[in-house]
Amino acid sequence: MATLTEPTSQTAFDASVHAELIRRAKAARTATLHEQAWLALEAAHVVGQRRLKPHLETHALMLGLAVRTNDWAEVAGQVFRLALVPLGHLAGRLPLGNPGRANVSAFTPLPIRPELVALIKQVGAVRFASADRDR
Repeated sequence: MATLTEPTSQTAFDASVHAELIRRAKAARTATLHEQAWLALEAAHVVGQRRLKPHLETHALMLGLAVRTNDWAEVAGQVFRLALVPLGHLAGRLPLGNPGRANVSAFTPLPIRPELVALIKQVGAVRFASADRDR
């Protein structure tokens, strides 16, 4: 079973929040704002990790960013994680709260870092505000 380290409301899957985090990561990557791209991808990982497709997508984008930045330790870590994702989903063993980077164990659940919580909440608030304007 998945290991939960934070309240469900902070780690529950929200497709529109995940999509916005991915969009922000891609925009930051294009603008060569690599730290912002990593932060958005880590937040996307936390949000999308309970679903196979978003989980794989996030790690694939992490791999691409690692290659782009010539971070070969991160490349190796992301290749390893891409191989583990399907197994983790099949076994129901996901280290929730883990940001998905190679600098942390792929097996350890972690508390969600405050900056990731803040970004996830910000994206959710922006999404809800724009939905209210559209009504």
